[in-house]
This record gives sequence, structure tokens and C-alpha cells, in this order.
Amino acid sequence: MDFWCDMERWGEATALAAEDGEGMTYAELSQAADEHVVHLATPAGQRGLAFLLAKNCPEAILGYLGFLRSRTVVALQPAGLHGEWLTKLLDAYQPQYLWLPKERAGELPGATELVSRGNYVLLATRAPFSPMHPELAQLLSTSGSTGSPKLVRQSYGNIAANAASIAEYLDIRSADRPITTLPMSYVYGLSVITSHLLRGATIVLTNRGVTEKGFWETLKAREATSFAGVPYTFEMLKRLRFGRMELPSLNVLTQAGGKLSAELVLEFARLCRDQGRKFVVMYGAVEATARMSYLPHSDALEKPASIGIPIPGGDMWLEDEDGHLVEGADRVGELVYRGDNVTMGYASCREDLSLGDDWNGVLHTGDIARRDDDRYYYLVGRKRRFIKVFGNSVNLDEVEQHIRNQGIDCACGGRDDRLCVYVVDASRAGTIAAFVQELTGLHRSACEVRVISEVPRNEYGKINYAALP
Repeated sequence: MDFWCDMERWGEATALAAEDGEGMTYAELSQAADEHVVHLATPAGQRGLAFLLAKNCPEAILGYLGFLRSRTVVALQPAGLHGEWLTKLLDAYQPQYLWLPKERAGELPGATELVSRGNYVLLATRAPFSPMHPELAQLLSTSGSTGSPKLVRQSYGNIAANAASIAEYLDIRSADRPITTLPMSYVYGLSVITSHLLRGATIVLTNRGVTEKGFWETLKAREATSFAGVPYTFEMLKRLRFGRMELPSLNVLTQAGGKLSAELVLEFARLCRDQGRKFVVMYGAVEATARMSYLPHSDALEKPASIGIPIPGGDMWLEDEDGHLVEGADRVGELVYRGDNVTMGYASCREDLSLGDDWNGVLHTGDIARRDDDRYYYLVGRKRRFIKVFGNSVNLDEVEQHIRNQGIDCACGGRDDRLCVYVVDASRAGTIAAFVQELTGLHRSACEVRVISEVPRNEYGKINYAALP
């Protein structure tokens, strides 16, 4: 049975521990989820579509679970999604329902309030019902809060398979208490919630970031045992001197959402080893529901640059440009993944929600990778993050990582015959051009260094290359 339909079995165990002291048992969460969805007036034989503007709060989670339990397709977006972008998405997908913070209800004239709970309200629109694929469960964005109509179609089987796999390789138990460092609308943040609900754990809810004093106060007060972070999170933790913090309850740190430098992997792996904690590096994508590989914590010191091995139930291999299998160690190719967590495909409008499975369990990731003799994988770059400079192919991700390894915050972009490096430290600009010349062998004139006030990032800490000047 899918975990969202079987939460009652955990009974009076605490499911949610909110920052303000409010909590919910699994029994209470199940009841609240069902009370929420009884207000959905869906015609016989039809399924509705609901948009959920999510915060890390009990109301958002009970709404999410209620939609899963009632087989109402749910599209998750950040609670702070720009009004213009929300309008664009609503026009494209025509949902019948919205579950959102009350302060945003006024942006939807003509919608009817069905029920409210806490700071959330359920609204009904006048959008007509239309067929959707019977296995379609949820829609997630590929690009953060950009309002792009391109969403990923995930099935009920995808959600269940990935949650079970994550719970297995992280050895999640009912005594665990993860704290929400990432938005629920982000595939990584959502997977933390689903994999722990599967095992009857207690989720400590906060919307604060690791740079806020209140986050650490909540972590200590609620005795959180684990937290998840993207590369930017761990860059911030280093600046905050994380290793000096007294956090006796914390025993697991996980990282995904982009490639963390080998130097930082080593630093946190050593720190966690010395403090009796586990540090687990992972690799995934929204197109694979969440995770595709993980680096066992025992291997982090030996293979800090690796994304590890496939998750339980998954398989990986490399293909060349012609789709042929790449055999042997240290040869590069596109990373291909197969597993029950590979999603159904993309959608751009309401009509796409009736489509079947486009990928049949196989995902061509677009990442270029290599494999070592132990069959551990290493990312080299992206197929689309290459430019041609004077006839030479330049991997923008690789150049960017080498510069960041020098302790310089940067982003790399450009076009053919022009590599552009964006930095925030004007005093290092002169040395960067010489470093890139030595690294790539290109003439110095091929590299332009621009100084910017900060590297633009989305709410998940990933570099927003489209926002570079």
C-alpha cells in the first residue's frame, strides 16, 4: 500500500513538529488530510487538478497528503511565486482547486472558498474538468519559481518507489527527526518529507534558512537528527564555522541539488567522521522524482568527487553520441539511468496531463560522466554547457568548478568564441583570466572576466544562469 494511504498505522507517533510548538500525530494528520479533501466536489468518474502553494508548514503537508489520498493531481509551487507567473500557470493548466496561504486568496477573483485551516484556504475555480492519465499524481517544476509552464509529470508509482529507495539507503527510522532546510515545492525538499513519512519519522518544520539564528534554535529545541542541503548550503555552513557548533542531536547530513566541490566534500566528510556523523552525497533530478545515485558515507573520504552508485532499484550506464554503450573505466559518455522512479515526461498545458509514459523508465540525463574501476560515477559536465572557442570545445561547468576550487565565487557563461567568467571579487579578476588561459590553453583574448555584485541564485541555491548580465 502507498505510504500516504497507510499513515494511520503509526497512530499516536508525532508526524509533524512545527517551529511554533504545534504538532500533529500520524492519526491527526491522516484525519486532517481526509477532512480537507471531502470538500472537493469532483464529478463522478473525473479527477481534479489542484495547485498547492507550499510553505514548510502542517497545512501544506496535510493538503498535499489529502490530494494524494483522494487521487487529486497536485501541482506544487512555492508559496511566494510571483503573481504574474502564477497567472501564467493557471491559464496553462486550468486547475479546479487551489490550496494556498490566505494572504494570496485575493489574487484569484471569482474563486469560491470551500474550507480553511490555519493560514491556508481551499479555493474552487470555475475551470472545467478534463481527462487526466490515471497514474498521474503530481506536477513539479524543473526550474524553481520562474513561472515556466514546463512541469514534470510524476506518477504514484514514482513517488512510492523513490521514497522507499531513499529510506533504504539512508536507513531512515521512526526515531529520526529531519528538519526542513529546503522548500517543500522543491523536489529534493519534498523527497525528504515523503521518505521520512514512509518510515513514521517526525518532521521538524521551519521556513528559516541556515544563515538565520532561529533555524539553529529550532534544530536544538526540536532535537533534529538530520538535515539536507544543496551546494550553496554547505558553502554557507563553512562560513558559519559549522564544525564549532554544539548540535548533539544531529547525526546525518545529506547533500544533493548540484555538484559540491571535492574539497568541500572532503571537509564535511572529515568533520562528520570526527564528530560521529554521516555525510551522504547524492545525485538526482526532478525527472527521476528525486534521487538516482548516492555516495555511501564510508566512501566519501576515498572518492570525494564521485556521485556514487545507483540507488536501490536503479541502474546506470554511459552512452556515446550515437547511443552506443561506453564500456571500461575513465571513458566519458552521457549518463543514462533506469528505475521505477523515472517520471512520465513533461507537460506544458492542461491537455498534456492525459499523456502516457514518454520515457518508459529510462532517463537520458544530459550529464556527461565517467566511471571508475569500482563502478562509481563522476560528473564531468552537461551536454548543453559546452561552447566552441576557436574550434575548441570548452566545458563551462568544468572551468567554473576549477575556479571555485581556488576559493573564488563565480559563474561561467558565454557563447561560441567567447568565454565569460562572472566574479564577485574584483581583486581576483586579473588572475582569473591567466588561470583560465593556463587551464584551457586558449588565448587570453578568448576569456572575458566581469565583476558582478553577487552570483544570481534561485531559491534552491542553484546558479540562475539566465539572470547573468
